[in-house]
Amino acid sequence: MSKFEGKKIIPRYSMLAVLLLFAVLGVVGRSVYIMTVQGNYWKAVADRVVFDSIKIKPVRGNILSCDGKLMSSSLPEYSLFLDFDAMHKSKVDTLWNDSVDAICEGLHRIFPERSAAEFKANLKKGKEKNSKYWKVWPRRVNYNTMMEVKSLPIFNLGGPNKTGLVATEFNARKRAYGSLAKRTLGDLYGAKDSAMYGFEQYYDSILRGTEGMMHRNKVLRDYINIIDVPAIDGADIVTTLDIDMQDLAERSLAKKLKEINANVGVAIVMEVATGDIKAIVNLDRGEDGNYYESRNHAVSDLLEPGSVFKTASLMVALDDGVVDTTYTVDTGSGVMRMHGRDMRDHNWRRGGYGTISFPKILMVSSNIGVSYIIDKFYHDKPEKFVEGIYRLGITEDFNLPFIGATPAKVRMPKKDSGGRYTNWYGTALPWMSIGYETQVPPISTLTFYNAIANGGKMVAPRFVKAAVKDGEVIKEFPTRVVREQICKPTTLSKMQTILEQVVSKGLGKRAGSKSFLVAGKTGTAQISQGTAGYKSGQTNYLVSFAGYFPADNPRYSCIVCIQKTGLPASGGTMSGAVFHDIAEGIMASSLKLDIDDAKDGTSEPVPEVADGNIGAADNVLSYLGMPVADGWNGSYSEGNPIWGTAETSGKKVSLTKKDTTNSKVMPDVRGMGARDAVYLIESRGLKTRISGCGKVAQQSIQPGMKVSRGMVCNLILN
Repeated sequence: MSKFEGKKIIPRYSMLAVLLLFAVLGVVGRSVYIMTVQGNYWKAVADRVVFDSIKIKPVRGNILSCDGKLMSSSLPEYSLFLDFDAMHKSKVDTLWNDSVDAICEGLHRIFPERSAAEFKANLKKGKEKNSKYWKVWPRRVNYNTMMEVKSLPIFNLGGPNKTGLVATEFNARKRAYGSLAKRTLGDLYGAKDSAMYGFEQYYDSILRGTEGMMHRNKVLRDYINIIDVPAIDGADIVTTLDIDMQDLAERSLAKKLKEINANVGVAIVMEVATGDIKAIVNLDRGEDGNYYESRNHAVSDLLEPGSVFKTASLMVALDDGVVDTTYTVDTGSGVMRMHGRDMRDHNWRRGGYGTISFPKILMVSSNIGVSYIIDKFYHDKPEKFVEGIYRLGITEDFNLPFIGATPAKVRMPKKDSGGRYTNWYGTALPWMSIGYETQVPPISTLTFYNAIANGGKMVAPRFVKAAVKDGEVIKEFPTRVVREQICKPTTLSKMQTILEQVVSKGLGKRAGSKSFLVAGKTGTAQISQGTAGYKSGQTNYLVSFAGYFPADNPRYSCIVCIQKTGLPASGGTMSGAVFHDIAEGIMASSLKLDIDDAKDGTSEPVPEVADGNIGAADNVLSYLGMPVADGWNGSYSEGNPIWGTAETSGKKVSLTKKDTTNSKVMPDVRGMGARDAVYLIESRGLKTRISGCGKVAQQSIQPGMKVSRGMVCNLILN
């Protein structure tokens, strides 16, 4: 073994240790030097280069009508707040104290609902707290308003780090046609940008798109945005809704609801062959007596449907062959005792119908006739009747695109081990046969009647046809067949004939038309108050009419349901009247007539011209070759609005220019169309609320009154 030579090695290790010690001391010294002497310099360098991970929000897709019209879209809105901490760091405190009064006066001018003093008191609180997120205005504002705020003193000096004013952008959802089909289209929670209900909620994954990601490099005082993952914008969905039919159905229903002071109204229009829902209206009476869309009753209301269910009951009996159309029932004087309870026809006080045939039972909606047939042939085996109802498809779950939608519920009889019914009693079957003891939403009833119109083929209601991205269809939602045939062809043919007679000869006459055939069934039912029964306080009624048109070549089916309190209550005269208006309007719009056929040869067709932009009116009249009387010699070559009045006299239209330049005085917009009236009023900084259609009949702020920004003028059109 060699001897360890310590005298040679130890000095070498000692020298290496000393060198390492000096190196460590040098590193520590340099670190201290950088942290102290050069600290400010390196902080400034760090501030010039900042890396942030920022989400990129995609643009939410649009909701379109069946013909591509925009129904719901996203528009930018901004939340305004002040970062007093950033303002303090940018050393504009002195400038702020000198300018705060001018800022508050400007804010009052932009938001007249709050005084300058209130703005000042609010901003003072935020400054005292040195808040980074102090709201300038509690609600979101549009782009133009945001730019007005940015033009105020201090706020016009540059970005948020200098002025403290921060504008956070949100995608606000706007419906192009106001409240039209509101409950069906849906809405978003404004603060969260998340869907609340309707199409917006059900198709959220298609509409929303996919978030992207970017980071920002701060170089000196500028930011450079570098996109790491681009956002993928949402796709558009093309619905089956028809704007014109939706508007027609809503106006027709609202008119009747107001007339009879009803509580709730539903109207649905379906295209027979495809199941496409062309219109769906849900109206509730508000505290102010007007009607609003607040709940989708059409797909979620589980109510006893009443007499519209009788069609299904008699179809089961016909299909099972227990009766035919020659069968008769003696209804007596309109009252028949059934299992301890009285079954009554609606005319029992007038002596009843006596002996009536199978078709007439449905034509006059005889409770006794329907319940007698069903109870006689199915009393000992009620499950066979319920199986027949299931066979018709009325209880099918259509998987509708609405949270809360539910299929119909028709109770199936059950027996215990001893063969005794556990959920059934003597009166269940006869009352079920006339639309009680069941729960059927309006959409299920309509789909059943649509199947009758469609030659027995039941198609599911369709609300959306496709999802579209950049003009290309990325997903289709085809028509879905639920039942190829709901019954035998002979059963269907007989029932189609009877439903035509219900309208032409029976209680459904009010739903009919002189221009085309209509088939359908009326319905009137008392609404159960739950455990309180049917007669707790005032009696509530559900009146309905379900049918299709034209009956000889069905194109559309429709159901109208109205809930009201107290009598009178009639499905034929109330819901049938709304059905009539909707059917007439739809069929009239589909007529293609030559203009020469409309001329009577004795008069020259002169259009009715509204007051308003007479420059535009003159341009249109000239294009049509219509004579314009003296008094107007203007030009529309530049497209600028020229305001005035129009008066038709004989075969000429007189246009008279009228000065409307005084922006501080309310103009007279009576007689104008909505577009011109809104333009004139809102150009003065006012807001408008419109009800009705046609020309302006009334304005809440009288002509000539002094006006100020932010005032609201209600316009009633007629």
